[in-house]
Amino acid sequence: MSKCSHGFRSNLELSVASDLHKKGIKYEYEKDTFGYVVKEKRYTPDFKLFPSGVFVEVKGWFKPVDRSKHLYLKQQHPKLDLRFVFSNSKKKLYKGSKTTYADWCDKHGFKWAEGTVPKNWSKK
Repeated sequence: MSKCSHGFRSNLELSVASDLHKKGIKYEYEKDTFGYVVKEKRYTPDFKLFPSGVFVEVKGWFKPVDRSKHLYLKQQHPKLDLRFVFSNSKKKLYKGSKTTYADWCDKHGFKWAEGTVPKNWSKK
């Protein structure tokens, strides 16, 4: 919802602000922001390797929604060892991007490989 010409998002907000002013109550309007989880999502990795316990996600196309999901997972599950195998790690994130799938992984601390799972990923 966009703000109206008076700077508030609705006439009701304007009315409340006016009332606060009349009562001498100090306030700030929309100055603070808080993150929250709208809905818990579930994620199922493609493979779990033994005995290492490493999880592997195989990607041909690494969509923006997938990249966001994996950043949330990394943040909310910091001990999760999730790695990627790409069909083409040199593929760009989007047309005109300079960043490849491999670059994205390196930037965000994910291990990756191209085409196959390296044998040492399964070792404890």
